[in-house]
Amino acid sequence: MSIDEILEEMDELLDKASSMPFVAHKKVIDGERMRELINDVRLNMPHELKEAKKIEFDCQRILNEAKLNAESIIRKAEERAAQLVSREAIMAEAKKKAVDMITKAQAAAKNLQQNAAVSVAKMLNDTENYYSRNLQNIKMVKQKLSSTLSASKIKSDADRINVL
Repeated sequence: MSIDEILEEMDELLDKASSMPFVAHKKVIDGERMRELINDVRLNMPHELKEAKKIEFDCQRILNEAKLNAESIIRKAEERAAQLVSREAIMAEAKKKAVDMITKAQAAAKNLQQNAAVSVAKMLNDTENYYSRNLQNIKMVKQKLSSTLSASKIKSDADRINVL
């Protein structure tokens, strides 16, 4: 059962609850059922939290892989440069190639890191949007509940006036 379904069931439980005598804004509900619904919400919440932690872990993993890959590229470029430098005849060309390789490696590493950061930002944005929608749904249910309670109070006040 999803969190939205559980909240809807809680809302129905409150709608079906009877008002207390002389206190229209208070309701008598099945406490055991409400506790079950609250526990269901708690059981369903960790899934979203686990998803957020997984996104965070994936983000860190991507950044670490990009860093290791960049270091590997740089190390290979330096090794290649060292081999070329050992040959005196092509020393100038070797230096130029080494610099080019290091520049390309650094650009590739920077590109990998930027792509990882963009991916992470998108994942975090998606997660934020998901939680924002859920928060809006909770606020709507809360507002509905408040309206229901206000309507019950007005009806109860009118009933009291009619009794007098």
